[in-house]
Amino acid sequence: MALFIFDSVKKEKVEFKAIKNNDVKVYVCGPTVYDDSHLGHARSAIAFDILHRTLKANNYNVTMTKNFTDIDDKIIKKMNDTNKSLEEVTNYYITAYKNDMNILNILDNTLEPKATENLDVMIEMIEDLISKDIAYAISDGVYFDVSKDKEYGNISHRASDENSQARVEVNTQKRNSSDFALWKFEKQNDVSFDAPFGKGRPGWHIECSAMINKHLAYKDETYQIDIHGGGADLLFPHHENEAAQTRCSTKAHLAKYWMHNGFVTINGEKMSKSLGNSFFLKDIVKAYSGEVIRFYLLTAQYRTNFNFNEEDLIASKKRLDKFYRVKKRVYGVGQSTVNKELQNDLMKALNDDLNTPKAIAIIDEYITKANETLDKEPKNKNIKKELVASFEFINDLLGVGFNDAYKYFQFGISHDDIQKIEELILKRTEAKKNKDFETADKIRDEISALNISIMDTPNGVVWEKL
Repeated sequence: MALFIFDSVKKEKVEFKAIKNNDVKVYVCGPTVYDDSHLGHARSAIAFDILHRTLKANNYNVTMTKNFTDIDDKIIKKMNDTNKSLEEVTNYYITAYKNDMNILNILDNTLEPKATENLDVMIEMIEDLISKDIAYAISDGVYFDVSKDKEYGNISHRASDENSQARVEVNTQKRNSSDFALWKFEKQNDVSFDAPFGKGRPGWHIECSAMINKHLAYKDETYQIDIHGGGADLLFPHHENEAAQTRCSTKAHLAKYWMHNGFVTINGEKMSKSLGNSFFLKDIVKAYSGEVIRFYLLTAQYRTNFNFNEEDLIASKKRLDKFYRVKKRVYGVGQSTVNKELQNDLMKALNDDLNTPKAIAIIDEYITKANETLDKEPKNKNIKKELVASFEFINDLLGVGFNDAYKYFQFGISHDDIQKIEELILKRTEAKKNKDFETADKIRDEISALNISIMDTPNGVVWEKL
């Protein structure tokens, strides 16, 4: 079954073919680590996690890479605001980001390079570009001369002084208004590093070009990697500038395919800290589990803009609840083989440019049929075993349905309350063993008063929030 993806450069769906054998090299632009993760980070992470899972399901060997930008103006501002070192700020937010990704059930990356750990290769690439007169130094830094790259603009189909990096501070010494910084010379209260062309720190774009060249690049191919991804806002200027640097320095194209996920809006407004409507994940996961957020974000195709609102989130959670109610009906049963029709339908949906809305609609239909079948044949173990195997496949492919069927419905209960409930269940079990049914019933009533339902099953006592 062929895999098709939407190439942002060609602006059409194309059949994916790996550069070499069954090996796929993917690089996704990661976060600048100066603050907590928000829904935009979640959207991008989940989109490319689905790509990762789909490639694996198609039997590709995936090298998944996501960088951390750990030197930047915003990081320096955070250092000054908090009186903390660069390492203290960035390590804190890298740890927080990874924790958020774990909550969202994102597969581990193969590589996670940091900018500050790859300064040597950035300096080498800049020196190479200077030696070719493609880069030049002026009073505030080293710049890339876009006029020297005949293909500049071929990635985004935009090449003008829209270049936001050029417009931050207009420098009349630049050869062209669109020229962008490769290296920023040291300023007062700045973080800086030694380099042959002057003490300072790297520009944003050079990081990814240099790290891809060091950690991933095929050195004997037309393209360095198979897929380069990120948010739609990175297409220009970031990815355009990356591509230019790589072309001019290595004579190779950076990526065979370019993929970009859409924006997240909140009740119709583009997510932006300046608008004060940026949803931090750390806040939203207090009210909804990471799995519920993941499932909700999968209800829209990754390239579309996503309007986040709580009404739709609640409706999406109800769809996931139905999944877990069927999972409860096969609780404790072993597994056999995946339903072939479900497997083929889901693979067909995801191989069509990661069509997760269609995949979720297929799962909805499968859940409805599963309930009907279990109603007719509640003791049919073969049906139950196939369901268990199919649920495992759904988890592997979409990253949802991984929770214990009962623990899923326990979300939102505090650790102390969980401890109290489980202690009461133990006391009730002991009372029943001693045939003290009066005490057992009283304890059950006490548990019910906590808005908890308990069920005696062949696998022991299970419970959930009503």
